[in-house]
Amino acid sequence: MPTVAGSVSELLSRLSGIVHVHDGEIEIADAARLRADGIRDLAWTAAFADDPATVEAAQWIVWEAAQALGARSASIHELYMARARGEVSGFTVPAINIRTQTFDMARVAFESATTRDVGAVILELARSEQTYTFQRPIDYSTAVLAGAIAAEWRGAVFIQGDHYQFNAKKYAADPEAMTEEIRRACRLAIDSGYRNIDIDASTLVDLSLPTDDDQQRANYERTAELVALIRSLQPDGVTISIGGEIGEVGKENSNEAELRAYLDGLNRELQRRAPGAVGISKVSVQTGTSHGGVVMPDGSIGSAAVDFSIHEKLGQIARREYGLAGTVQHGASTLPDELFHRFREVETVEIHLATGFQNALYEHPAFPQELHRQIEQWCFANALDERKPDQTDEQFVYTTRKKALGPLKRQLWDLEARDEILADQEKKISFLYHVLGVEDSRSMVEKYVQPVEWHRPAPAALLEAVPAS
Repeated sequence: MPTVAGSVSELLSRLSGIVHVHDGEIEIADAARLRADGIRDLAWTAAFADDPATVEAAQWIVWEAAQALGARSASIHELYMARARGEVSGFTVPAINIRTQTFDMARVAFESATTRDVGAVILELARSEQTYTFQRPIDYSTAVLAGAIAAEWRGAVFIQGDHYQFNAKKYAADPEAMTEEIRRACRLAIDSGYRNIDIDASTLVDLSLPTDDDQQRANYERTAELVALIRSLQPDGVTISIGGEIGEVGKENSNEAELRAYLDGLNRELQRRAPGAVGISKVSVQTGTSHGGVVMPDGSIGSAAVDFSIHEKLGQIARREYGLAGTVQHGASTLPDELFHRFREVETVEIHLATGFQNALYEHPAFPQELHRQIEQWCFANALDERKPDQTDEQFVYTTRKKALGPLKRQLWDLEARDEILADQEKKISFLYHVLGVEDSRSMVEKYVQPVEWHRPAPAALLEAVPAS
């Protein structure tokens, strides 16, 4: 098992002969050993060490090693703009939410991508997922980049902040405080190396108002404010890819009037706030799905009716009239496999995939039964306030078991059956690469995306621990 270093000095000792730190920079002395062993020690130390200085040192070494080895965090914006211009088409980018086993899931995703010559894949985490999975943005970006290093990946690493979402009740009570939460989330994401962020103010849409513009106003005004903020914070040479949203997942299906009202209003408001600023690159719409799927009384997932014509119609409008890459699908990971090709056929630009991978872990035959019992006990002990009156025990556990991912994070990263489970996760990831049309997309990505080298200052505690030469 990987070693979790207890101090910066111990971490440096573990990396002796593999990585050297000198004058605030790193030198990789043995890339093969780093990928084989050192990177696991770094990832586990960053995720589980008790000493904050040691965690910070591990995070910095992973970031700088990724820069040195060519696995650099990047924005997918320019690829999406090429799609908006009609220069590329016929694929849907999978955006995979990794809620646990982040290092190994990222490693598997990049190993599979290498085998299939995939360049267009996003690894993301929603703002709500950060809390219950115990993964701050810096934790997530570190684990993803460490996984890329272990996979010997060279190229763009698209890390995305998913669903930076407004809470409607909190917004109604104090709009400024709620907005400041999202502003802070954006700052943290950018500081942590995220180069793709999805703003979701669709929760503020009020369908009771008389006109489409009235209904969408709070949505587009707050989105414009955050786009302007992100543009002011992004590093030199980087145009962060920003997504917007018009339909809250699980609510009313989106329509053309809503799309136009939102995009027209967003463009006006953005130019008022930041004249000449680059806007969003894509827009999420609602097509009939829900996050986590429709849970039946026995805990199984029911069918969902996806209206693919929404992507086809609204995507065309977004590209032809507004210069966006197209529309985005949320809440799709639990759909039947035979439906996924339809997203590519109607030119959906991106599809977000979360709960299906969590289910594949929890429901795998090799997943230990004792840990299942711990998860269920945790749900009944800690999440009963979320139980709906008409839910069965199975429905309740299904909808709340994601909240156990953080408290049980170390057990899940250290599963004895990890390799067997990951092998099946890889099969699903490979299937998605194929059916969504991103196989052989690496050269396309390299044509449009040039990751920017970006270095961070070395932590003081790390510099102090480096032996004098």
